[in-house]
Amino acid sequence: MNAPTSFDRTGTPTPADLTLTIRDERFNRGSSPARWWAGEPFGTAWHNALSATFPRGEAFFIEAVKAHRDGAPPKLEAEIRAFVRQEINHTREHIAFNRLAADSGYDMAKIDRRTADLLALTDNRPAIGKLAVTMALEHFTALFAHEFLTNPQHFATADPEVRRMWEWHAVEEVEHKGVAFDTWNHATRQWSAWQRWKVRSLVMIVVTRRFFTNRWIDAMDLLAQDGITGWKARIGLARYLLVSPGVVRRIFPAWLSYFRPGFHPWDHDDRELIGKYQGDFPDALLPAG
Repeated sequence: MNAPTSFDRTGTPTPADLTLTIRDERFNRGSSPARWWAGEPFGTAWHNALSATFPRGEAFFIEAVKAHRDGAPPKLEAEIRAFVRQEINHTREHIAFNRLAADSGYDMAKIDRRTADLLALTDNRPAIGKLAVTMALEHFTALFAHEFLTNPQHFATADPEVRRMWEWHAVEEVEHKGVAFDTWNHATRQWSAWQRWKVRSLVMIVVTRRFFTNRWIDAMDLLAQDGITGWKARIGLARYLLVSPGVVRRIFPAWLSYFRPGFHPWDHDDRELIGKYQGDFPDALLPAG
């Protein structure tokens, strides 16, 4: 017997007047300090570890969403096209950033290989499963993006060029945070509300465990390359993530909301963050046609 249909949504509260905009910006083509977090190694290791996964990860997101665009309503179809263009630009800029980190002496290729191996585990999985993984990870990127844009402490002492790249990326993650979720609702429109909720919740639990386990391993490896190992590395990284600035601690309530029946990423409308960036960088905007 199916659970009540109120357990999940088949519609979407994505704002009707939301337009995804391609911001064709380029960063980090010169040089930046090796420890671009103004000499602070733990934030540097964490964000380098994140960036190292983005080129392959975002290619995975693109293919997972594109696989379910057939028959999508016109608005969602347009949003998928814009999502793909935004993610392609993100990939390009994180390749440049990762090259800069490698030039500073970090072995970013090792993380890239680990990411490839992890993604290869999904090769024979159903396309809908890949979309569920993408939806969960897109929730993570939106949470991090919101936190980075609302809490200046994260980038207060960062290299300015690097800070602008992360702000640019964060704005677009906020802007397209509902696309994978709306694509999921479209692709599973024949499922029961209970089945949709159950699958997305179970996938989020698995994704969360793997995400933090692997990013921790990657960050610890980068810290070791800086000569920081053992308890000093573990305590320092844990303090960075959980205490000050405490990004993981700060996003936890919003992460937990994913498990709420009827959840949608646009339950929290934070478009003011997009507007602020567009006001600062109007020349970078391109129509999302």
